[in-house]
Amino acid sequence: MSSFLAGTRTLGTGFGIILRNPRLLLLGALPALISAVLLLGGLAALIYYSADLVTWLTPFAANWGDFARRALRILLGVALIGAATLLGSVSFIAVTLLIGGPFYEHIAEQAEKQLGLDTSDDGAGLVRQFGRGVRDSLKLAGITLIGAILVFGIGFIPVAGQLAAPVLGALLGAWVIGLEMVGLVFQRRGLRLGDRHRALWQRRAMALGFGLPTYLLCLVPVAQLVVIPSAVVGGTLLAHRALGPVAHSA
Repeated sequence: MSSFLAGTRTLGTGFGIILRNPRLLLLGALPALISAVLLLGGLAALIYYSADLVTWLTPFAANWGDFARRALRILLGVALIGAATLLGSVSFIAVTLLIGGPFYEHIAEQAEKQLGLDTSDDGAGLVRQFGRGVRDSLKLAGITLIGAILVFGIGFIPVAGQLAAPVLGALLGAWVIGLEMVGLVFQRRGLRLGDRHRALWQRRAMALGFGLPTYLLCLVPVAQLVVIPSAVVGGTLLAHRALGPVAHSA
């Protein structure tokens, strides 16, 4: 429990630094706003066209009885919207970091300076670091998609699945957020996605203590504008705690 709370405190430290620095808050809020508009717009379009989409996906039910056909299509429509919401929520930070990469790099560096943390890198240069970030983001997007599909499938299990799916979705979102937010420091030091996973797994209670409240707060549309830059700072601190004073590439 103490490790979980320590992870939560890293997010609290992020809030403290961001709220005391309006310029950093503004830099971090703009990409989050753009990302939120894009994802919410996509979800709104899915909801608007969900009836037509579900009808197209279930032509075999055209000759079913009225009650059975409606029940199937309502269930499928709810499941599709739920899966899209889950995928959007866990991919929100990835999209936001992709849009605002340079802004968040600057925020992380400023946080490191204020916290007296090591800002060294492996000397790879901006181009190679950017390439690492893109590769890792694509891998993480694939992992997130697979996880969302599995949670989506579990949601169809009567009673137990409907209770388990939201919990598993939140845990998946929390873990993905942890992996995303420590990425700036790990990439700078030449470490890959697998290194992030191993380092956080050794401190999984701390990682979930950071990631779970971040995930839940990101579900609140307006709060996202403050949560994302704060989580960048908190994730930077979490990365340094996970790596220790010296980091070596695996």
